[in-house]
Amino acid sequence: MWKKLKPFVWPVVLTLLVGGLSAFLTRNQQEGFDTLNQPKLMPPPIAFPIVWSILYVLMGIGLALVLRQKPVQMGRVLVLYGVQLAVNFVWPLLFFLLQNYLLAFMWLVLLFVLIVVLIVEFGRYSMLAALLQVPYLFWVGFAGYLNFMIARLN
Repeated sequence: MWKKLKPFVWPVVLTLLVGGLSAFLTRNQQEGFDTLNQPKLMPPPIAFPIVWSILYVLMGIGLALVLRQKPVQMGRVLVLYGVQLAVNFVWPLLFFLLQNYLLAFMWLVLLFVLIVVLIVEFGRYSMLAALLQVPYLFWVGFAGYLNFMIARLN
């Protein structure tokens, strides 16, 4: 059993750690966020850590599935994954710490594009890996809506 799970451990743990670090760095920003004018479709605060945790696990599983295929362009896959993960990491810092909502929105647009590219790249090696990124793409699209509306309302 461990032999089958082992290749999934480091991609999932690494992805969760990056997301967790970003959340840790912005953990004290909820009070200020609660004072902002919120869009009508704003989920309850508890939804965000739950959804992001699930998405990070799916992202890591997707990476592991691709790496198991021993992609010809391994470096390209790892760089693309790392870049999108870094862009993902920076967004909460722009939004919550700097409170630059317009820049954060533009950053999310960049992340959205990177996720589309990631899905295409993953699809070259594993359709399942690509499909596991689709909820991430939808959530980032929804986050873009929320971010845009917060920028507009505030």
